[in-house]
Amino acid sequence: MSADLKQALNGYMDAHGGGDGLFATAIDGFFLMRSSTLSMPKPAIYRPALCIIVDGAKQLGDRLFDYEAMQALIISVEMPAFGQVTKASAERPMIAINLELDVTILREVLEEMDAPPKPAGDGGPGVFVQEFGPELQDCILRLIRTLATPKAIPILHPAIMREISFWLLSGKNGDEVCKLALPDSHTRRVAEAIYLLRGNFADAVRVEKLAAAARMSPSSFHQHFKILTTMTPLQYQKQLRLLEARRLMVTDGFNAANAAYQVGYESASQFSREYARMFGTPPKRDISEMKAMPAEPAIS
Repeated sequence: MSADLKQALNGYMDAHGGGDGLFATAIDGFFLMRSSTLSMPKPAIYRPALCIIVDGAKQLGDRLFDYEAMQALIISVEMPAFGQVTKASAERPMIAINLELDVTILREVLEEMDAPPKPAGDGGPGVFVQEFGPELQDCILRLIRTLATPKAIPILHPAIMREISFWLLSGKNGDEVCKLALPDSHTRRVAEAIYLLRGNFADAVRVEKLAAAARMSPSSFHQHFKILTTMTPLQYQKQLRLLEARRLMVTDGFNAANAAYQVGYESASQFSREYARMFGTPPKRDISEMKAMPAEPAIS
């Protein structure tokens, strides 16, 4: 199965430009990736998704979630994080899949299960690693094969996503995955606050307003937010601002001062200090290097 999956992935990427890079597909939220070299940590916004390594290895976040061939990283709450390729070569490139999860389908499947999983305690971040078993491999292989028949996608894609949702919910980590679907779970409540924060990241953070969106007290919200995202709301907002400022400078031609003010900074010098702390180099130098590479969205 894994050999067939790898062949299908390489065949699709070779037919759509070849080489290394991120390959979009006709299915929203379904991306393929290939890299023949290791990479430094790169920041991005990660949506709730199933991130699968077919060959090679990657690493995510400050807490270092490592996942390698035939393992899947499951992200249950949207968050900024640093990702990097940790195992790849020209002879054996890193090959990965990113499939965004559909909360509506997850909820429908959960409601139809005879013995639905019970949510686990709120003791860890909304990220975990599990084995990429044969049932999920089969679903992903069929999903890739539908790409060759565009007319089949709107009919077969929802059905395959239901299968994927079932295997995730009935699997080893079903007690974690179900938190994404349950409307009153702490994960869903924090996700609603994150949606508000992301839509208004240029404004000053008001924890009381975010807590109200999550239907929690400010102290409880702060605690659950940090457990799930590994950062405070203020740190989360800062990363959103810096990622968007980087995108504005790379794709829209903003200078550092204008980008800083656009995303909510009042001090250009503070922006430059925090930018260099996050990206490892001052804005001007970083953007020059970024423009020499293919542009990637900072907030997707």
